Amino acid sequence: MRIAILEYDETSDGYGYKVELLHRLNKAGHNASFAPRNLLELDMNPRRVTRLVNQTEADAWVVSGGSQEVLEWFSTQAVSVFALFGRLEGQPIAGTKPDKLPAFAAATRQLVGFGHRRIILLARRERRLPVPGRSERAFLEELEAHGIQISHPYNLPDWEESSEGFHRILDSLFRATPPTALIIEEVSLFFAAQQFLLHRGLRVPEDVSMVCTDGDPHFSWCKPSIAHIHWDSAPVVRRIVRWAANVSRGNDNRRQTYTKAEFIEGGTVGPAPK
Repeated sequence: MRIAILEYDETSDGYGYKVELLHRLNKAGHNASFAPRNLLELDMNPRRVTRLVNQTEADAWVVSGGSQEVLEWFSTQAVSVFALFGRLEGQPIAGTKPDKLPAFAAATRQLVGFGHRRIILLARRERRLPVPGRSERAFLEELEAHGIQISHPYNLPDWEESSEGFHRILDSLFRATPPTALIIEEVSLFFAAQQFLLHRGLRVPEDVSMVCTDGDPHFSWCKPSIAHIHWDSAPVVRRIVRWAANVSRGNDNRRQTYTKAEFIEGGTVGPAPK
């Protein structure tokens, strides 16, 4: 089959497991390649995704990090689609993602146990809207379970999807009642937030604790060690390769699977400042 991989952003195809996925699909006899545009370039707009799909010669699609609206659109099309991450819950399409819900809850519990009350989760728009995703809800519910009054605009703030927008929300958060802990989705945003704190003269974890919801090979070079959520990419790659084999034989299996994820404690989490 001709398989197009629609990435989330311009950095996604550089992840090691994405290169391995491309290699495994092509080794299996498919013609797999990355789509010429990514979802952020298309602004997660189903109409723009429609144009891309119509202009691309592909028998099947792997969609990485799709929003609810994008995956809903794919679910109505004749083309076979596999959702890698994204808001796949409840969609009649095949897919896989790490089950981060228990790890989000564990990370939140540790922060609360260290005395943190002002905890912010910085998540992408498709994880917040139209309603918070499963992991994001687990974060909010864990705060409530420990008697912390939650506010979506504060604990799970909206922000413009750009570098400028990300730094504006950080400026706003640290202007009046600064958070004592940040949980940040995506490695690139985590490093950007670290740089922001450094520029402000804020220490990690003495002034602000930090958790990243993904792992990265570069974390092994960091001191203090970075608290993060770890998951194994190998089962994800195998699942997509098996799906492609089934679809090529006429078996469009739409089963969704979840891989285990765990919270890894690290030196970027410490007691809340007095």
